[in-house]
Amino acid sequence: MPEQKNNRVSRGIITTELDNLAGAKAVEYVRDIESLGYDSFWIPELFGREPMATAGYLLAKTERIKIASGIANIYARDPHSAAQTRHSLAEFSGGRFILGLGVSNAGLNENRGHAWQAPIGKMESYLDAVSAVEVASASPSSLGPLYIAAHGPKMQALGSSKTDGVITYLMSPEHTALTKSRIVPNADVNVVCMLIAETDPATARGIARETLADYLGLDYYRREWKKIGFSEADYSNGGSDELIDMLVGWGDSESLNEHMLKHEKAGATRIIVMPIGSGDSLSGRSNPVLEAVAPTA
Repeated sequence: MPEQKNNRVSRGIITTELDNLAGAKAVEYVRDIESLGYDSFWIPELFGREPMATAGYLLAKTERIKIASGIANIYARDPHSAAQTRHSLAEFSGGRFILGLGVSNAGLNENRGHAWQAPIGKMESYLDAVSAVEVASASPSSLGPLYIAAHGPKMQALGSSKTDGVITYLMSPEHTALTKSRIVPNADVNVVCMLIAETDPATARGIARETLADYLGLDYYRREWKKIGFSEADYSNGGSDELIDMLVGWGDSESLNEHMLKHEKAGATRIIVMPIGSGDSLSGRSNPVLEAVAPTA
């Protein structure tokens, strides 16, 4: 289970900001958030740097912080490659690498030239294949955890039975509680929380709506939100205030921490902070979100 600090669950950071920084500056960023007490840095897989190569570079340049793929698209590399990556980076880093996997979505994968498959079957066969690989190299002293992105009950069942836990994104505290009830007691629940350090409601919600515009049109998110009481009306005009406030925490330090605390009380074992709308600075210590909710604060 993730290490707890100051009676709080672990906190990590996820951002695409590093894609805009040269390598040395990216290392400075991660070292900066490490000094703020965050336990992990999560690397998305979109259209920037390749996440596994980036993870290896950052692990080589840091000492304590965990580096995670968050998430690596299972269509982008075969199971043997995933197993080799997990094994190798764990060996070289003393177990500080976290392998986060997901199916991404049909549109993105089709744009990359992959034929979309039913998500549950695709993930199950992939995990079974990863588990069957015997990597022919020196064994790591500690093999870091393997998580999958999972929101619905069937995918979460896979995460519970075949991995160390799940990662959720754009979900409510009610969903976190439901997730915790679906998985085995020792499985981890890693919850991504979008946060904005802005106290003006109109400004904060405006930033949130701009960030969430693409997500509001995705059916698999809508299905999960519908289960907790939201309707089609909540998805129009950039999203209702109620939906926006559920998905994104905003306000001062107390408000941001309260937003995360709801997920912690619901059963999250790690909060992965996703700072948005934080101005032009890419430095962890001058980023208002990261400073406001830092574990060392």
